[in-house]
Amino acid sequence: MASTVGAGARLDRLPISRFHFRLLFLIGAGMFWDAFEIYLQGGVLASLAASGWSTPAQNANFISATFAGMVCGAWAAGILGDRFGRRFSYQFNLLIFAAGSLVAALAPSMGWLIVTRFVIGIGLGAEIVVGYVTLSEFVPPGNRGRWAAGLALLANSALFVSGLVGSIVIPTVGWRWMFVLVGVGGLAIWWMRKKMPESPRWLEAKGQLEERDRLLAVIEAEVEAQTGTPLPPPQQAVPDTRAKVAGLGALFGPALLRRTLLGMLLLVTMNTGIYGLVTFLPSFMVAKGETIASSLAYTTVMTLGGPAGSLVGIFLADRVGRRAGIALFSAAAVVFAIAYPFMQVPTLLMLDGFLLVSCLYVLVTICFALYLPELFPTEVRMRGVGVCNMVGRVATIATPQLVAHLLAPVGVMAVVAYVSALLISQAIAMLIWGVETRRASLEQIADGVGLATAAPVDSLAAAVNMSGQISPDPSQGA
Repeated sequence: MASTVGAGARLDRLPISRFHFRLLFLIGAGMFWDAFEIYLQGGVLASLAASGWSTPAQNANFISATFAGMVCGAWAAGILGDRFGRRFSYQFNLLIFAAGSLVAALAPSMGWLIVTRFVIGIGLGAEIVVGYVTLSEFVPPGNRGRWAAGLALLANSALFVSGLVGSIVIPTVGWRWMFVLVGVGGLAIWWMRKKMPESPRWLEAKGQLEERDRLLAVIEAEVEAQTGTPLPPPQQAVPDTRAKVAGLGALFGPALLRRTLLGMLLLVTMNTGIYGLVTFLPSFMVAKGETIASSLAYTTVMTLGGPAGSLVGIFLADRVGRRAGIALFSAAAVVFAIAYPFMQVPTLLMLDGFLLVSCLYVLVTICFALYLPELFPTEVRMRGVGVCNMVGRVATIATPQLVAHLLAPVGVMAVVAYVSALLISQAIAMLIWGVETRRASLEQIADGVGLATAAPVDSLAAAVNMSGQISPDPSQGA
């Protein structure tokens, strides 16, 4: 294949094969343990507080240390991933949080556990950034939505699995074994990932065309052998008329500023919703008078909304526009969040909690897994996603402190009001400033070809022609 054919055109015409499924498994397995590590803190902290090993203030510091580490990790992943490659970044961060988890299992005091948690957080913040970006650069646009949602399903299933495992492990053998599980599982995936390929799109953006062509030839031969049919010729690429961007400054230039600010708002809202509501569900249940065991059992049922929301995301990803989906489920999450404090019957409480978590994880699937990596060009994709994640983590460092402060004098309703205000702001901003990226190649999105911005939601489908390609519309902005 001539080196003049871009990596995007060659990758986007590949049929789905075992090559793509292998990437999904290796990336998804790392992100599963990343999410498992994050979500174990709910049950672990409830247990530590009940046993007197920690105080509510120390628990809040533990969560804040996690976020502080994730801020550093998101920043580092963006810089390292754009400079040294996706492969280097996803291996480095996985090693950090896997090894750190084994050290955390040996912590002699809560103070040491908090310090260790900061180091673990660096790896956790980086994994989230690099995982979704890497998959988006390999999967064709017609499948990108479902595959990103599938990756989110693998990661978000850790919400339920962590709760279920915690409800068994913590009361029987203790909280330390939760960290041992993550450490061993993470190191196993790190070893299996050693043969994952670099992103050809990144190689092309760095001018490494010979290596790009060599790697693409290997991938094409593998896919062709797996499918048993000759590959179709690549479609003619959309002419790249934009000025090349590079460095952090490009994220705040006129071409990308709106996308960067929107991405920041999405990440602030999602992180606050997950870590201000979902993480504190066991504590909310304890505040209602439930025991640790019963609260973990109730919360385990509610957290089934994590994989359920991701399954809904898989179904909707390539059927509903990003703008419509984010606005709709933001509104639905507000409804269920407001109803939550008023539920007194355990069955209704679990049902409402399940629906609330489901809506939040539909949003996580669309915002984290799918929409955010689509917004930025390859040259700064990792930086863009990293900066947005960093701002989201910075904003949520204060969330545990705020939740602890609001719960004592006011109660759960104050926390719900805070998160609901962010969700409403997110829905409005998405409808006004969001760009629609469904079924467009990453190169089209980077070039701003045919992207709807302020168009009404019900007219978004008009931007897609019968072949599933976005129709050029020079009047639409980037």
